[in-house]
Amino acid sequence: MNEQSGDETDLRAELERLKAENAALKNSSSRGGLSLRVSEKGALSVYGLGRFPVTLYKEQWLKLLEIFDEIKTFIQTNNSRLKTKD
Repeated sequence: MNEQSGDETDLRAELERLKAENAALKNSSSRGGLSLRVSEKGALSVYGLGRFPVTLYKEQWLKLLEIFDEIKTFIQTNNSRLKTKD
């Protein structure tokens, strides 16, 4: 019986953790609905850009951020050929 109550306690704790995480995700509208999470494998996932999260490892994000200005310039240069998602 003691093992069962421990399992029940663990399940309740996990349920509370998931409820809090869900509430945090719902309240993340301050950045246009974007939220950040660390994946199970230790990568950074950005939620809210599309149906699925964009997940990259730290060094991949840092490489991408290094060329941030180049990406912005590319978008501006190719604006007429790029589509927007409605």
